Amino acid sequence: MISVKHLSKNFGQTPVLKDVNAEINKGEVISVIGPSGTGKSTFLRCINLLETPTAGEIVIDGVRLLDKKTNVYKLRQKMGMVFQSFNLFSHLMVIENIMLGPVSLLKMSRQEAFDESVKLLTMVGLAELLYAYPDELSGGQKQRVAIARALAMKPEIVLFDEPTSALDPTMISEVLAVIRRLASDGMTMMIVTHEMKFARDVSTRVLYMDEGVIFEEGPPEQIFDNPLKEKTRIFIRNIKTFVFEIRSRTFDLYRLNAGIEEFGRRQFLTQKQIYTMQLVIEELVLHKLLDKQGDSVAITITVGYSDKTGEIELTLAYPGQCYNPLADGDADDLSLLLVRNVVKSSESRYDGASNKLRLVL
Repeated sequence: MISVKHLSKNFGQTPVLKDVNAEINKGEVISVIGPSGTGKSTFLRCINLLETPTAGEIVIDGVRLLDKKTNVYKLRQKMGMVFQSFNLFSHLMVIENIMLGPVSLLKMSRQEAFDESVKLLTMVGLAELLYAYPDELSGGQKQRVAIARALAMKPEIVLFDEPTSALDPTMISEVLAVIRRLASDGMTMMIVTHEMKFARDVSTRVLYMDEGVIFEEGPPEQIFDNPLKEKTRIFIRNIKTFVFEIRSRTFDLYRLNAGIEEFGRRQFLTQKQIYTMQLVIEELVLHKLLDKQGDSVAITITVGYSDKTGEIELTLAYPGQCYNPLADGDADDLSLLLVRNVVKSSESRYDGASNKLRLVL
C-alpha cells in the first residue's frame, strides 16, 4: 500500500530522518514508538507531504508521491490525518467541521454529507453534540470529532500523530477506545504514540525509532517482550543507566564506586542495593575479568535500573575468547559464591570477538 525507501529529511543543516525504510500493508495497524525528538512525527508528516522530504522515495498504491507529475491533493485524499492539537474550526459546529471536506473535496451533496457525518459521530459516541461548537467540548471529545472528520474523507489509511498527547489522563481512554474499534474493523492505521500498553494491544507491527532511523521493527511480542537491540530494550523498560569504561588494570575503583552510589541515590535505591551492585562489580572485574584481558583492557560496565520492573541490571562487555565467569568458574570460588548469592538471573552472549554478560539483581 505504502512503500518508503531511503527517506531523509533535514531542517537546515540538522538531519531529522536518515535513510528510513518501511512498508505499510493494507489492514495493518502500525505503531511508531521511540524517545521524543527522534523524527517520529516528521516521518508521518513526510508520508502525506506536510513536510517535503530531503531525499528518498514514497510510493502509494504504485504512485510516486514525490514525482512532479503526481496529483498530490488527490493522493492525499487516500490518507486521513489526526493531529495532536485537533485543528478543528472553532467558528463551525461539530457537524459542519465534519461535512466541510466531503462537500468541498469529494463533491458530496450537503444532505449526503450530513447523513454520513451523523453516522460517524454516532460511531465515535458524539451524536448528541453535532450542533455544539468545539469550545464547548472536552479535549477527548474534540479528538473524537477530529477522528470522525478524518474518516469522513473515506481514507484508505489513517495517520495518527500522538493523538492523546494533548489530553488529560481521564480523556485518553475514550480516544484510544475509538482507535481500537477502527482497528477491529480492519482500518489501516499508522500511529505515533507514547502509550506503550495501547501500542502493544492494538498493533500488528511496531516500529521503534531512534536517532532518525527505524532502529528495530517487529510484532508487538518481539518489541515489548524480547527486543533484539539494546536501545529498544532500554526504552521499552524505561531503564536509567550509568556507564563506566575500564581501560587500564590500574583503573580508579573509587571513582567507579562513587559513580554507582550517585546513580543509585538518584534512583532512590537503598544503601543495601547500592552496596550489592558495588560488590558484584568488584568481585567480577577485579577477580575474574581483568585476568582474562590481554595487553589492552577494554571492559564496559553498564548499570541499569528499570522504573517499570524495579529491577537492577548489570551488563559487563569485554573482548576476548568466549568466557562466562559464572558458568566457567570454580563452584567453590568465594567471589562467585558471593555473586551467585545475589544474582536473580544471568545471560551471557558471545559474538565471536566479544562477550556480554547481563545480570539481574
